[in-house]
Amino acid sequence: MNSPKPQPGEKRILQEDCAEDKLKNGILTLTSKRIVFQKTEGTMATLSKKTGDVLLDIPLERITSVRSEGFLVTKVVIVTTNNTYKFGVFSTGKWAKEIENQIKVNRLSGSNSSSTN
Repeated sequence: MNSPKPQPGEKRILQEDCAEDKLKNGILTLTSKRIVFQKTEGTMATLSKKTGDVLLDIPLERITSVRSEGFLVTKVVIVTTNNTYKFGVFSTGKWAKEIENQIKVNRLSGSNSSSTN
C-alpha cells in the first residue's frame, strides 16, 4: 500500500472515498497540515479496491480558496495558486468548512505568536 506518511504532529481530520473531475476515483484525506488524494483501483462489483499512487499532496498554506458548488451534483472545490480541483464528496459543506478551519488553525500556529484567543 502506497499510503502517504503522516508528518510529525499531523492528525487525520476527514477521509472519504470520492471522485475528482480529472483525477477520477480515489480517497480524499484532510489532515491538520494538508490535503491528500490517493488513487484507487477496483470495482464495487467485486468489492475489492486497491489504493494506488498519491496524486495530490497539497500543504494547506498553498490553498487559496475552498467552496462547495452545485445543486444536484455537488462538489467541494479546492483552489491552489496554479490549479482547481473539484471533488465529489458526500457532504461538501462539511468538507469546505473543515478545510477552512484547518487553514485558519495552521495560520495561527505557524505565526509563532505567543498570544492566544
